[in-house]
Amino acid sequence: MDLQKSPQETVLITGGGGYFGFRLGCTLCKKGITVILFDINISIQDIPRGMKLICGDIRCIADLENALQNVTCVFHIASFGMSGKEQLNHKRIEDVNVKGTENVLEACRRKGVSRLVYTSTYNVVFGGQVIMNGDESLPYLPLHLHPDHYSRTKSVADKKVLEANGTALDRGTGVLRTCVLRSAGIYGPGEQRHLPRIVKYIEKGLFKFVYGDPKSLVDFVHVDNLVQAHILASEALKADKKHIASGQAYFISDGRPVNNFEFFRPLVEGLGYPFPTIRLPLNLIYFIAFMTEMVYFLLGRFYNFQPFLTRAEVYKTGVTHYFSMEKARKELHYEPQPFDLKEVVDWFKAEGHGRKFQNYTLKHLIWNGMLIFFLAIAILTWFSNDHGDSSLKDLF
Repeated sequence: MDLQKSPQETVLITGGGGYFGFRLGCTLCKKGITVILFDINISIQDIPRGMKLICGDIRCIADLENALQNVTCVFHIASFGMSGKEQLNHKRIEDVNVKGTENVLEACRRKGVSRLVYTSTYNVVFGGQVIMNGDESLPYLPLHLHPDHYSRTKSVADKKVLEANGTALDRGTGVLRTCVLRSAGIYGPGEQRHLPRIVKYIEKGLFKFVYGDPKSLVDFVHVDNLVQAHILASEALKADKKHIASGQAYFISDGRPVNNFEFFRPLVEGLGYPFPTIRLPLNLIYFIAFMTEMVYFLLGRFYNFQPFLTRAEVYKTGVTHYFSMEKARKELHYEPQPFDLKEVVDWFKAEGHGRKFQNYTLKHLIWNGMLIFFLAIAILTWFSNDHGDSSLKDLF
């Protein structure tokens, strides 16, 4: 998977100020590659030698063109709206995920960048239906069936990237070769999007139940396995690898499907908290998520709170969907390494997290009381609307 150490090898990473983008950049630097981190907000203090920071917005094509001087490969990671309340900001999701991707492709064409690796998501083919050992032959999920705008726009962008493969570059400098990596949920020490939110719920006493079928299975991918896959994909776009990845999509995970809640059990118990024993129906949690989204749309402009769960998050955590790594193994020579959550637990403990002996405070009582009250109202409403026997799809 080594990139050739060459002074001509310069890569740009959109979203390079984020967790995964920075991890990828650091790995490339260690291989002797010049790396440009491109992001709208970069707060990184210490960067390795051979890495450059450029503050810019993918929604502005001029920013991209200025940053793409002498770049040979782009890793397009930047996106918006993956989880939480961000999922409900439709305009920004559209501007970043679709218009931003169009700008990246056009800037690559104008500046003669010959390779682009796009970080996509399982969601482009998944929208709540059961998928077992799916592969890249699966069609895109029809846009109107996506429960969230993030997945819808990532699907549009995924398709645009693949359609751009073979586009002629300006000044007759060759063609743009593209590929797409459809990633499972990312984890690793220092991850800042999903894991801190989970830990926050645990510490506030809100993680009182699990939901769905205990036999349901989903995929995860460790950040370093995802880094490996991106580097291999960029190499597989080169002539010496016969451009094998050109115009191709690949599902990327650890290759070990697991129940979502069992996956996080070591984190919960490792921080000293009891794992919930209450299991609720998936339909009920979906209904609660739907209610939460409606409340957010009504009150979000006045009080910008964090929804407990969104409908898309219920799908992704409670419905079986996992994919084969066979194509990535065969064409990219991707071999995911084994990881667990021990290093994640250690990282949170080093940051001061972990259960400490304490008496219940008024704050804890209020949080628990609110949770019980909200659940009671949701259950009563759910049953009164005859949702008890409906399937998850009936709630569309």
